[in-house]
Amino acid sequence: MSRADPAPPRAVEPAPAAAPLPAAFYDRPVLEVAPALVGCVVRHGDTAGVIVETEAYHHSEPACHAYVGLTARTRPLFGPAGVAYVYRSYGIHALLNAVCEPEGVGAAVLIRALAPLDGLEVMRARRRVARDAELCSGPGKLTQALGVGLEHNATSLVDGPVRIEPRPPAWAAPALLTGPRVGITKAADLPWRFCAAGSRHVSRPWPPGLRDAAA
Repeated sequence: MSRADPAPPRAVEPAPAAAPLPAAFYDRPVLEVAPALVGCVVRHGDTAGVIVETEAYHHSEPACHAYVGLTARTRPLFGPAGVAYVYRSYGIHALLNAVCEPEGVGAAVLIRALAPLDGLEVMRARRRVARDAELCSGPGKLTQALGVGLEHNATSLVDGPVRIEPRPPAWAAPALLTGPRVGITKAADLPWRFCAAGSRHVSRPWPPGLRDAAA
């Protein structure tokens, strides 16, 4: 039996927004928050998607920007839990992260892929791709689809313009696959990547086992 993503609602109007996750949700170890975010909903304006892939980063390991300490760039990572850390990757893509752990600890969860939920027409216009599976299947793709940019850095994920909502009923208990983070050269062996089993919206390369679950 396939465990693919639940189909999005067919209603023309966006699904009603739920109350966002509280700051306390993020104020705990990043390796607890990262898998717990899978199945939650990221919403910005009229667009939203279900998180199907995350990666954890902590200042104790060199792949995290906070590893170098407190700088103008990394300041949001050391701030209070529940804010967005948005940075530009390779000078092209804005990447969205959720800051975690107590203030003074540099840690965040990279939102790496979404299953589109609301505002698909807006996403298609922004992304200009032929397949809906390509709308949010990567960290740079999803920010483009949702219209998230550097201006959202250090804004609240609780009452700011970009919010993260709890898991909807269809995603109450997603099966997860874990594996090493991708696209990095430092601390590349840590199994800090968390993916929704069966989701075709997970970014490439797919982790072992996801292809079978999505069949």
